[in-house]
Amino acid sequence: MKNTNWTLYTCSGVCALIMLDTNVVAVSLPSIARSLNASFVDVEWVVSAYMLAFASFLLPAGSIADRLGRRRVMLFGLAVFALASLLCGLAWTPFVLNVARAVKGLGAALLLTSALAVIGHTFHAEKERARAWSVWGAAMGVAMTVAPLLGGLITSAINWRWIFYLNLPVVAILMWLVSRHVDESKDASNASFDPAGALLFSAGLFCIIWGLIDASVAGWSSRATLLRFAAGAALLVAFVLAERRQRAPMVDLSLFGRRVFVGAVLGMFGYAIAAQVMMTFLPLYLQNAFGFSAVLAGCAMLPFAVAMVVLSRLAPRAMRVLDDRGILVTGLLIVAVGNVATALAAGSLQYGLVAAGMVVTGAGAGLLNGTTQKAILACIPRERTGMGSGISTTTRFVGIVLAVGALGAVLAMRTAASFEKLAWLHGLKASPEMIGRIVAGNAADAFGQLPPAMQAVAQEAARHAFIDGFASVLYLAGGLAAVVAALVFVLARPLEKV
Repeated sequence: MKNTNWTLYTCSGVCALIMLDTNVVAVSLPSIARSLNASFVDVEWVVSAYMLAFASFLLPAGSIADRLGRRRVMLFGLAVFALASLLCGLAWTPFVLNVARAVKGLGAALLLTSALAVIGHTFHAEKERARAWSVWGAAMGVAMTVAPLLGGLITSAINWRWIFYLNLPVVAILMWLVSRHVDESKDASNASFDPAGALLFSAGLFCIIWGLIDASVAGWSSRATLLRFAAGAALLVAFVLAERRQRAPMVDLSLFGRRVFVGAVLGMFGYAIAAQVMMTFLPLYLQNAFGFSAVLAGCAMLPFAVAMVVLSRLAPRAMRVLDDRGILVTGLLIVAVGNVATALAAGSLQYGLVAAGMVVTGAGAGLLNGTTQKAILACIPRERTGMGSGISTTTRFVGIVLAVGALGAVLAMRTAASFEKLAWLHGLKASPEMIGRIVAGNAADAFGQLPPAMQAVAQEAARHAFIDGFASVLYLAGGLAAVVAALVFVLARPLEKV
């Protein structure tokens, strides 16, 4: 039997690598846009291709981990992750980068579900489980803290490609630790891999995200957008029907008949769409509004990330006073207040006020980070921890990828509307391509054909337009967090304890 502390640290390190890779890219997006001459849609896909593949494959990945062995799947996932990181670093077009990011997302799904399943299987007594998820939450928080600063340093000192190359030695160390400190565990009798269900779920989610991301270009009422949404909805309905016929489905749909489980899942979803998604949009704001370099934007993200780490460590103490439902509701309400406060400060261009809002949002995220995972897995039988971790992480990353698509569309639309008003006053005409490059942080290329005197005017108009768009995103995210908090308060009030 391996030392359980080292098992916990190793699995937490594997999960932290995924969180690091998820967030380290955000601060380098403007540099990627300039280097590969990418539009905002291209930049969104840098985040969304990874998240979409990740979220789409989490459910089958959980079943694969249960069936084939969690340690074995973790090692294989690390190998896939390393190869995809190498291809990301070598990418010569946005398309190649996004394909490599999608492959990396598949490897990350295998990694995360197997690591979480090992933690859930190893630590099952109430006290040790609370400690384990607290350590896990702190590791995730540290990764989120380090990611923006690390991404900024690498992008500024070398270039964005080394963000991916540096994964290779980290993966090698983690493979060694997994081989030494993680016992094999599986549940082959209850696990099943359903290729048809996995394909239906992945295709349905892809169509919806595709519609969200491209709606700002194609139009929300266009035939292409409506067809993508309709196809996505139909495929997801087909997925539910297919799962109902399975003897051992990837998702035990009967769980959604329990209010406590639905409340826990909603808590995770609200955390993702209102808090975690800000790791993508805040670096864009800091660079577009303040003109920060990548490394300064990474440093400027620290108030959010540090507050998250601190509150992650304090969450177990809060559990002495509040149950999981209370912490979920409190955390979501704090996130709502933080988002609105940041929105109010965004237009002032006073970093201190913006940082104060980020601290509040980060504090709420810290309370939610480990608690959301714990609350969902507490509803799942121990022998199905692979499925449970699949449901939990699918909820988290589906929320992020939906929020990147939906809030990104709001950002693009509001920025476009504001810029068109400002541009009209100066005789400028805004095209969708120009707006895309403004939002992506590639304004220099967007205005490259204008006379030098007009370029300064256009860039100032673009900056104020982006600030308006970003504030709209924050108000919407804050409202969504408050709505989800109310739903969790009502639903997660069962006779049973979460």
